[in-house]
Amino acid sequence: MLAAPAEAAPEEAPKAPTPPPPAEPTSAPLDVTVEDVNNTSVTIRWKAPETIGNSGLDGYTVEYCKDGASEWVVANEELTVASRYVVKDLTAGDLMNVRVVAVNAGGRSEASALVEPVPIREVVERPKIRLPRFLRTRHIKQVGEQINLVIPFCGKPKPVVTWTKNGEPLDTKRVNVRNSDKDSILFIRTAERDDSGAFEVSVKVDSFEDKASLTLQIVERPGPPASIKLVDTWGFNAALEWTPPADNGNTEITGYTIQKADKKTGDWFTVLEHYHRLNATVSDLIMGNSYIFRAFALNKVGMSEECAVTKDVATIQKSTIVYKPVEYQEHDFSEPPKFTAPLNDRAATVGYTTKLLCAVRGSPKPKIEWLKNQMVIGDDPKFRQISNQGVCSLEIRKPCSFDGGVYTCRAKNGKGEATVSCKLEVKQVIIPEADKEKEH
Repeated sequence: MLAAPAEAAPEEAPKAPTPPPPAEPTSAPLDVTVEDVNNTSVTIRWKAPETIGNSGLDGYTVEYCKDGASEWVVANEELTVASRYVVKDLTAGDLMNVRVVAVNAGGRSEASALVEPVPIREVVERPKIRLPRFLRTRHIKQVGEQINLVIPFCGKPKPVVTWTKNGEPLDTKRVNVRNSDKDSILFIRTAERDDSGAFEVSVKVDSFEDKASLTLQIVERPGPPASIKLVDTWGFNAALEWTPPADNGNTEITGYTIQKADKKTGDWFTVLEHYHRLNATVSDLIMGNSYIFRAFALNKVGMSEECAVTKDVATIQKSTIVYKPVEYQEHDFSEPPKFTAPLNDRAATVGYTTKLLCAVRGSPKPKIEWLKNQMVIGDDPKFRQISNQGVCSLEIRKPCSFDGGVYTCRAKNGKGEATVSCKLEVKQVIIPEADKEKEH
């Protein structure tokens, strides 16, 4: 069997096209200002409207009206797409109001006009403020100082000068202003903290204006830290914490000075200077003493006149530890005598004094004896015995042939003894017979 053919779906009726949104005019042009003016024309500038919409922007119409009149004259026969236009064929000396209207398919926007009428005349020199370099950054003065700021400018005819502080007119009780053709002077006899602020000077010739801003900051010493407390005490140390001052003197805090005082004497000594943190540990305190501490705040003007003092006292307890020095066994430096330089055999001449030398060391200092042929010499005046710094000498005065023999030096102390010997030969001078006859 053949299947029955499916029924065709009914065709949907075509929908009506969505109508386009109604055309709407743009918002008003922005910031209408005077760019130039002379005896017969004025040039104005403006910015595009903030809201343009779906209808786009076809162009602008510029209109002008003499001040006091109510009839506006269209300056441009055709719309201009530029944001600048020169209104020509004006009469010198007139005061002229100028406005701009944006136009599109939705019609005319609201008009945007100059803030005040423009005098139609040649401006010889546009106003220009020459702000001194030192005023281009924050100008800082101390409380009580005199302020005398000279702001030079140029402009012809004579400009109109206006000062404001934080957007408001100046307080003439605090601030004096003197204006001339070339400069404006702002004068404050005695500066106070409330004189700080953002100042703006405006120099205006007709519709031309120049502005300059300067910031004045009046500073003084800071107040004391809000508080200081003793956190802990251990050994010879004390831990402190403090809080910044409530009054910073209208400028940043650059550091703190911490001092200590012994309760016995009450004399203050500085332990930390130009310290930047808000906590510190004071060390090297003396055992058995009690201390109090105080803190001063510092800024670029100086140190606070008042201070914060700890309520609690840091008492450094006496230690119960008894120091026992390490016992060292003394080194025994004693040693038996030892000759470091021996006696040397030598020959002497009858009648000529001679000397025997040797060197010995030992601890304790050894006793020295001299012997001749094993017999102690003793106090024989013919011999001179000397011992100095370990050097031993025996001087034999004018020896004869009987003084020859073996000489011995003996060194003796509690550790032992040592000897050294040498042989001395005393020779007779033999005069030849020929020499004897010459003598006779």
